[in-house]
Amino acid sequence: MRRRQRRMWLLGLPWALALLVTAASSGPSAAPPDPASIFADLSAAELRAVRTFLMGRPELGLSPSQGGPLAKNSLFLVELLPPQKRRALRFLEHGGARPPREARAVIFFGAQAEPNVTELAVGPLPHPSSYRPLPFKGGRAVPFSARPMTRLEYELLHGALVAALAPLEPLLLEATGFGFQNCSERCLTFSDIAPRGLGPGERRSWLVIQRFVEGFFLHPAGLEVLLDHRDPEPRRWAVQRLWYNGRYFGSVRELAQSHARGELALARLPEPPARQLFSSYEPRGSFPSGTPTDVHGAKVCEPQGRRYRLRGNRLEYGGWSLAFRLRSSAGLQLFDVRFGGERVAYELSVQEAIAFYGGHSPAAMQTKYMDAGWAMGASSYELARGVDCPETATFLDAHHLLDADGPVRFPNALCVFELPTGVPLRRHFDSDFQGGFHFYAGLEGRALVLRTTSTVYNYDYIWDFLLYPNGVLEAKVHATGYIHATFYTPEGRRYGSRVHSHLLGNIHTHLVHYKVDLDVAGSGNSFETMDIRFENISNPWSAGARVVQPRLHREPRRREREAALPLGRAPPRYLLFSNPRRRNRWGHRRTFRLQLSSHAGPVLPRGWREERGVTWARYHLAVTRRHENEPSSSSIYSQNDPWDPPVTFESFIRDNETIEDQDLVAWVTVGFLHVPHAEDIPNTATPGNAVGFFLRPFNFFSEDPSVASRAAVIVRPLDPPLCSRLHVQRWTPASPGPCVHPEPFTYNGTSRQV
Repeated sequence: MRRRQRRMWLLGLPWALALLVTAASSGPSAAPPDPASIFADLSAAELRAVRTFLMGRPELGLSPSQGGPLAKNSLFLVELLPPQKRRALRFLEHGGARPPREARAVIFFGAQAEPNVTELAVGPLPHPSSYRPLPFKGGRAVPFSARPMTRLEYELLHGALVAALAPLEPLLLEATGFGFQNCSERCLTFSDIAPRGLGPGERRSWLVIQRFVEGFFLHPAGLEVLLDHRDPEPRRWAVQRLWYNGRYFGSVRELAQSHARGELALARLPEPPARQLFSSYEPRGSFPSGTPTDVHGAKVCEPQGRRYRLRGNRLEYGGWSLAFRLRSSAGLQLFDVRFGGERVAYELSVQEAIAFYGGHSPAAMQTKYMDAGWAMGASSYELARGVDCPETATFLDAHHLLDADGPVRFPNALCVFELPTGVPLRRHFDSDFQGGFHFYAGLEGRALVLRTTSTVYNYDYIWDFLLYPNGVLEAKVHATGYIHATFYTPEGRRYGSRVHSHLLGNIHTHLVHYKVDLDVAGSGNSFETMDIRFENISNPWSAGARVVQPRLHREPRRREREAALPLGRAPPRYLLFSNPRRRNRWGHRRTFRLQLSSHAGPVLPRGWREERGVTWARYHLAVTRRHENEPSSSSIYSQNDPWDPPVTFESFIRDNETIEDQDLVAWVTVGFLHVPHAEDIPNTATPGNAVGFFLRPFNFFSEDPSVASRAAVIVRPLDPPLCSRLHVQRWTPASPGPCVHPEPFTYNGTSRQV
């Protein structure tokens, strides 16, 4: 079930306490050698220090996260609070003071008359001595009902469900062969649906009952239960509605009596096989071609060693240099992205990933997942060497403090590797059209990949940033994992495909939102779109004739509203960000182009209830002036209160500020419609299920910067047109040498508190 999320709380504390600076002091610590460390994630020691400091503040009254009642004050999340941009740039570019290192802490204040969630800035690290509130734009408060789910609430929810469904045990055993009561191996489980209700303040979840076998997401039992768990006292939680095999019931008793009287259309599920279950990865069948699949296929190798450099959170490759981190809340975030020493972007980061569904059952029609609310950044489990990343990759651990009583280490949560693209970056064969050639030239295709994954409930997202030697950066996400499926009924075919005997794959739309804080040749940038229009002109070299040809149509976008390009309408094909005061050798403004790889569409009509929580999803692209109080387009609270969220992206562009020669942020939406089909069993495959965008230099340089690469090959005939003697020019060794990775496959897969 979707687990491991948390939300923020304070409000009730007096400002005097909220701004309190304790008497505790700390001595200076040695400054990290690399400037990129100002963006580095908090270490396990720093996470522990923040928790120890906050737990020791009597005015906060914090209790451990695990155990105890729901109505308590507890620390839900600790992660880095990035420095303000102006302070960071003063340090990075002008030798200014290193920005103070701070943490963002999210606290659930449940043990007070008006429970709420509050966010705090805590510092300075590594020895915190003070905290202050972190308000949302407009001073919005976060209600307690908007908090993410916790492990404790899931445990209580499971207990309440098992107790409430006890009268249905005969029905469940007869229909599925599995149960809830005193089970050991043949158990039922559940997946919970969000948002949790139909309006602000509610906290009632539809729970999909499933057989707990491998790939249980594909094994619904036909029963869905609506359980109200808003009250902080679990004894007052109650089942409000049930749905079984296409029919609604008002109570557990009503459904149990219908079954006892023999009036219920019972959906008997077949016994799951001991081996080769349809939801498992166990191989079955064979390819008709006879291709051997029980031997290793092609592999990535580094015959002369690694060509990239990794120092802490600083990554360098070719002309590229950047800092990176893995936020617990929303995932990968890049800072200070440079090519050839020049900053291209100050920040590139994942903001949100959503999946909005349709279906016949109540759980399906209610499902509108907003994955930052499930802490998708902290769902970064171990990457498998040779499968998730090549054997040659560098693997990095992550530490999260999320719904835990100490930092938790996630081994091998990120990887970095150089990837042969399988296609040349550039090439040309210059034919003499007589069977010979003048020359052949090509440049090997390579890219550096920074990767992590998020396993959020059933879906797995593979997050990539790719760096190419020609100054192109690509952001990409692949969707894989299990489809979110419900129990099949004939009426369900309007909302998806029948993919197994009792299984409906429900229609849904995936959308992902990115923040791109561009600094193209400086922070003063302008935005324009460009496409073509056809002109019909007199032919200047043939009297009386006409010529129809394309010409460039440029449209400067001077205000934020003009720069908000709505979904449902094709955007202009060239989205250009330039510095109006800097030009390349040929007189063009130095520019980067944003190129979308997406077929996103709207998820809900504008203004409809839950759509208010994802107003960023109205646009392919929106360009705004950068403000420190607009750091993110979403929040971890939108999932459980999309009707009145504390962060509303539409407010970013409502004031319609000028965006000419300003510090700009491009907010990018990419996505796709997914109509599940039989080939999504057992899992959705990655080919065809990737979206993202490119940042491409467009007259930023005076030529392709990849000319600096020595991976080119040039072949010229010495005796044209015979071409029997060739001159081959290479700047790399003639033979790459052996290309075998000797280490066997290993995997651990656990994350432990440290």
